[in-house]
Amino acid sequence: MPERPSSGWNRTTGIHPFTLNIEQDRLVDFKHRLARIRWPEKKTVKDWSQRAPLAQVQALCDHGQNRYDWRTCEARLNAAGQLTTVIDVLRIHFLHIRSPTADALPLLPTHGWPGSITEFMKVLGPLSDPAAHGGNPADAFHLVVPSIPGYGFSERPAEIGWSVEHIATAWTTLMERLGYSRFVAQGGDWGAAVRTALAEQAPPGCAGIHLNLPIVFPSKEDLENLTPKEAVALEAVKPYRETGMGYANQQATKPQTLGYGLTDSPAGQAAWIYEKFHGWTDHQGTPETVFTRDELLDNIMLYWLPANAASSARLDWESSHFFRARKVEIPVGVSMFHKELIWVSRRWAENSYANIIHWNDLDKGGHFVAFEQPELFTQELRQCFRSLRSA
Repeated sequence: MPERPSSGWNRTTGIHPFTLNIEQDRLVDFKHRLARIRWPEKKTVKDWSQRAPLAQVQALCDHGQNRYDWRTCEARLNAAGQLTTVIDVLRIHFLHIRSPTADALPLLPTHGWPGSITEFMKVLGPLSDPAAHGGNPADAFHLVVPSIPGYGFSERPAEIGWSVEHIATAWTTLMERLGYSRFVAQGGDWGAAVRTALAEQAPPGCAGIHLNLPIVFPSKEDLENLTPKEAVALEAVKPYRETGMGYANQQATKPQTLGYGLTDSPAGQAAWIYEKFHGWTDHQGTPETVFTRDELLDNIMLYWLPANAASSARLDWESSHFFRARKVEIPVGVSMFHKELIWVSRRWAENSYANIIHWNDLDKGGHFVAFEQPELFTQELRQCFRSLRSA
């Protein structure tokens, strides 16, 4: 196994301490594969219209082969507080960070694709211990950060049925098992879908959610009465709908076929993810102006090491049905960041979210905002959930 559980199973709660310790021969194999890549020719255009350029993918892979050290990421994850528990026969991997503020509000963030729990590493401290980061201890959160089934070091589903709705119910079970009778939740990308499904289910313990990619569709009446900003937003999303969704169509229809190449080739897996960090990040020309190559590779390794290319893609196959108009009654906060894939207006969102407690349009940040703009992300969550702390 690529990971080693710590001793000490807690038979009362079913929570198992977990320590990552990837076998060295697997890390050697990763670098050997990078040394033997058969590269394609470079693209025939100068822009990104054919997507990831040869030189940039080569530079990322060269860094992975000659300078990247997985053990640094592994040590950070081990220090953060990793645990596992079995829910509906699947072992779920998660981080659990208790705040030094005893009455902190429990917060359940969820990543998406092609992200991972590494997206949240920069905000774990500021969210759980604001006093140590120049903030107010009254804004503290206890953090539970799970890996979606089939992602990271959560177990891969062996049968169909792990849709976003199923994941939402599993996350409620996880919070109950940890003893949190009241909590709030956050998500973007698939995390936003899981959060919206959770809010629709409205378990008694969920006091509210925050989204940075709300599941919103304008009505016919909305489209007939667009504001100037809404009209610009609809025009801006056309390139994404026309040429930016090929990955989703592939993952939603052929996840198993896709998995063979990505699972066998670290260069293929890296390029598949790197392209999205270029297209979905608020950067100055390349993702490396926002992230270090080590940070990019940390995230990529949470797909490569567990061989999760097919299982992570399969969530599109399981849950593409979810993206339609929804109805949510519990409190919802929304932060619309400048470079998010799809911008929506509050007017549209009110069709789906009946109780919006926080809305903010921000002039920077992209799809991976906790990773890109940790301070801004932290501020948004603190502001969003203040009104729910004493409820």
